[in-house]
Amino acid sequence: MEAWMNDVPAAIVAAKAALRDGMNDRRDRMAALDAWLEKEVTAVRAEQAAGGAVPVLAFADIAAGRVREEDRARIRRRGCAIVRGVMPREQADGWNAEIGRYIDENDYYERAKSKVGMDQYFALLDSARPQIFGLYWSRPQVQARQHESLAATRAFLNRLWTFDGPDGPVFDPDRECTYADRVRRRQPGDKTIGLSPHADGGSVERWCDPSFHAVYRDLLSGDPLAYDPWIAAGRTETKEIPSPAVCSLFRTFQGWTALTRQGPGDGTLRLAPIAGAMGWMILRALQDDVAADDLCGARPGRALAAFPQWHAKLLEAVVPIPVVEPGDTVWWHPDVIHAVEDEHRGSGYSNVIYIGAAPDCAKNRVFQPRQAKAFLEGRSCPDFAAEDYEVDFVGRAVEADLTPLGRRQMGLDA
Repeated sequence: MEAWMNDVPAAIVAAKAALRDGMNDRRDRMAALDAWLEKEVTAVRAEQAAGGAVPVLAFADIAAGRVREEDRARIRRRGCAIVRGVMPREQADGWNAEIGRYIDENDYYERAKSKVGMDQYFALLDSARPQIFGLYWSRPQVQARQHESLAATRAFLNRLWTFDGPDGPVFDPDRECTYADRVRRRQPGDKTIGLSPHADGGSVERWCDPSFHAVYRDLLSGDPLAYDPWIAAGRTETKEIPSPAVCSLFRTFQGWTALTRQGPGDGTLRLAPIAGAMGWMILRALQDDVAADDLCGARPGRALAAFPQWHAKLLEAVVPIPVVEPGDTVWWHPDVIHAVEDEHRGSGYSNVIYIGAAPDCAKNRVFQPRQAKAFLEGRSCPDFAAEDYEVDFVGRAVEADLTPLGRRQMGLDA
């Protein structure tokens, strides 16, 4: 770990003092971003009322290369997208049924009673526990991650970024690294789960670690309105506090694949679809009304929560995703604030496989051998709590289940 991580409270005070000392115009900067955010929130609310603030594409258009530039620009502005029809519906239905059998036949619920999972890492979020299963290697999960259509979708999304850096490409947009995440299976009527608005991928690090300062250079020392959340340079070099709540890879998009029909009210995803809003959050924590030892409630090793006390303006932009069908995919920029509804008021299960986009880059290649070893042994993905449920699970995916694409994504083949 970096030296500052050994005394985080002191590091917060020191980092804020240094950043404030170098930013005598921080009130003016904040005023400029306040005005920008107000316009974006107003636009989001208007778009939502007119049919939806979250951009929607058809996979068929991606595959045929006919996505319009205005659609790309809208995704960049909103920081999220629904891509419909990436997987055939019947395949998603089959995966959903197989995961259910995998859970039941391996007595997951009884085994889980003796495990300490992710709950503690989301303790600062207002809502209760998310119904997320600590499973990584069921056959449907492995098959979905290595699906050719998903690879094409992620390549398209990766290319929305500016990935050329001063020393060459920051990442390869056409080659993906597997990132084994979990599954969500939420029952209708459930009121005990959900996640309050937050962002993943680091909390206090964004202010305390110098590796993040290159990402936010315009906010900290240039024109704050010039900040571009789609510039990849610097993002593959960031250093996060090791934690089962923090992704240690670089992801261009977080995402999931729908296994059931779900939409507003079904206990599913909500987004604040403003790609550059993290810039506003960064400067918000540096204002004079925030204590010297506080970063608007950010805590180490946790998700970065958006609180009404500090971030009320941004939270006005939170909207539900539209209805999605089995085989549709949902994507959002790693800095986008997102949440999960507290209550599932629908009539059917709300089930997904979490699959984001983690393109090939130096940072992600460091992770691949550790993850490949976990896969071969049936252990939890190294980024998450070491629950290791699947070591002896019947029906777990094994090396023979990997396609040539899956082997490359796992780092087992060049």
